[in-house]
Amino acid sequence: MDAPASHEAAPADKAPAFDARELVASLPHRPGVYRMQDAGGATLYVGKARDLKKRVASYFQKSVHESRITLMIAQVAKVETTVTRSEAEALLLENNLIKALEPRYNILFRDDKSYPYVCLTGEAFPQLRFHRGKLDRSNRYFGPFPNAGAVREGMALLQKVFQLRTCENSVFANRSRPCMLHQIERCSAPCVGRIDETDYRDDVHAAVLFLQGKAGEVLAQLKAQMDAASAALEFERAARLRDKVTRLQQLQSRQFVESATAGDVDVVAAAAEQGLVAVNVVMIRGGRHVGDRTHFPRHADAAHLPEVVAAFLAQHYVERPVPSTIVAPDAEVDGSLADVLSAQAGQKVQIVAVPGGERRVWLAMAVQNAQFAIAQKLAQKATQDDRLGALQQALGLPASAQRIECFDVSHTMGERAVASCVVYDRLGMQTGEYRRFNVTPAAGGDDYAAMREALTRRCARIVSGEFPAPDLLVIDGGKGQVALAAEVLAEQGLHDTRLIGIAKGPERKPGLEDIVFPDRALPLNLPADHAGLHLLQQVRDEAHRFAIQGHRARRAKARTTSTLQEIAGIGARKRQALLAHFGGIRGVHAASVDDLACVPGISRTLAERIFAELH
Repeated sequence: MDAPASHEAAPADKAPAFDARELVASLPHRPGVYRMQDAGGATLYVGKARDLKKRVASYFQKSVHESRITLMIAQVAKVETTVTRSEAEALLLENNLIKALEPRYNILFRDDKSYPYVCLTGEAFPQLRFHRGKLDRSNRYFGPFPNAGAVREGMALLQKVFQLRTCENSVFANRSRPCMLHQIERCSAPCVGRIDETDYRDDVHAAVLFLQGKAGEVLAQLKAQMDAASAALEFERAARLRDKVTRLQQLQSRQFVESATAGDVDVVAAAAEQGLVAVNVVMIRGGRHVGDRTHFPRHADAAHLPEVVAAFLAQHYVERPVPSTIVAPDAEVDGSLADVLSAQAGQKVQIVAVPGGERRVWLAMAVQNAQFAIAQKLAQKATQDDRLGALQQALGLPASAQRIECFDVSHTMGERAVASCVVYDRLGMQTGEYRRFNVTPAAGGDDYAAMREALTRRCARIVSGEFPAPDLLVIDGGKGQVALAAEVLAEQGLHDTRLIGIAKGPERKPGLEDIVFPDRALPLNLPADHAGLHLLQQVRDEAHRFAIQGHRARRAKARTTSTLQEIAGIGARKRQALLAHFGGIRGVHAASVDDLACVPGISRTLAERIFAELH
């Protein structure tokens, strides 16, 4: 890739330094990426071009543009260009820059990495597992799927037919007898040698074909293997293959009649209403409709839906697993996108603009899904507007108040305390702004000290400018916690932040909460059907859930990580003996003193010590 060539540019009526003719004259007839910036250096727009000279010239030589482009050009003070070796390379660079810079005039989709996958690991006996997050090249992934339920359903089918292991490697390496999954015919028990590596690999290969929608091919292979095993007088192996064939035929007859088209297909459609734009993706995996997901882009123009779909295809699929077929009618895409996706997938990726037959039905479904999602979002926005307005009126907050932060603390008998901070802003819970604090009060179970530590840490970051100050700070607690929070706010200089506590009241029933103020003796009690109270309950319940989730994770990690190593008298051999005997650390946790004492090398005294340490 050639080095980027920068050109200073600004509209002629604002700064004489800008010369559109000079800028255009200096650009080559080559593919590349251009970045338009304003006087402050902020990126306004990133685009790619098959011919940089012609594409950039079109902005400054055309006399008529749509209003959005006219407004952008009026702000341009600098243009940077990067020449690339091909249009496909320009597409990749454009996509990376849009995600990194988030220009205000580009259509932006949230970089959603939360799609789940079915994963087959790369070990000698591959593990079948649920995966979400960064992909590891040593493993094989199938998907993405629209939700976790679709993945778990697919895994359950694979377990029924092919009996692949799902246990973690630490359990797999230390088992001495088959687990219950083997007993109910959901695992072939490779951990204890009930199946050899070759046969297990055959099952993995068949599972891969099954995930790719080639169930008929899998059936033919299994029947051929069964006949060969029978002819070789390997009757046990033939019986296992017969059972697989039977289970697969049963599943086919019950569940795999939804689509006549095998393979993976995504159907992409956009809709707009009242200025809100949505893009829906209907997902077909292995010939089955497994669900859909809707995305709401930023900076999208409802009058230009083909442009919105094109932006989605580039930002969503580039550098991510892609199906072999994408149905996207009316999308403004060129051949470079299909080339990039094909190279990325290692197979030809087809972008279908004019679907027919069954795909047309899926397209209608995607359009309806997008329209329904918009209707839901509009209804939700109206509800949240009502709730926020009612809360502002009840608490005497200004009409501009919209950011609410709520704190809660969770622990078990003082152990592994976690404080949560959740954020409500822009008429919704902002999950990306949630924070947890692992707090360590001097005395276990001291909720006041734990809350003080969390609030102090949060307020210090607000004062430093790392986070905006909330319009309303909510504490899940009564007068004591609110008084403590008021002290912290005063210490940090946040005197303008409004503060309340929400307590469950004497009868501890929803709808009878006390709203506590730091400067009032009596609490405020809103009616059970008050919209403002519903908003407070929503934020309080979310803080409670987020704190409990973090506490449980912290407690589980403490109890399952290196616990045996920390027990006096347990060396490497005894630790290995315990794990092998009980099939892993969970089995050790579940064992009684008598069970522990049955392990060779573990005395009664040591068994009692282990039990006490783990419980």
